Amino acid sequence: MNQPRPPEARPSTSGHGGHGWMMVACCIPMLILAVALVATGVVSAGFLFFAVGCTVMMVVMMRMMMPNNDRRQRAQREPPD
Repeated sequence: MNQPRPPEARPSTSGHGGHGWMMVACCIPMLILAVALVATGVVSAGFLFFAVGCTVMMVVMMRMMMPNNDRRQRAQREPPD
């Protein structure tokens, strides 16, 4: 009954590239807050390492999860060895 459709019949999701940028933009308020806390002396400058690290991890995670990932598309097109 609920048979998965072949990959050719699935709708394209390439139009959702803006979602990744939106997710990265959500990190901007955190970065602004971190800079403000460091500038006012509430936290040490090392705190910026965690804020920037969180943003970098978000970018990497979104790149790996997005459906238009080049490695994933190549792996789906090429038959396994």
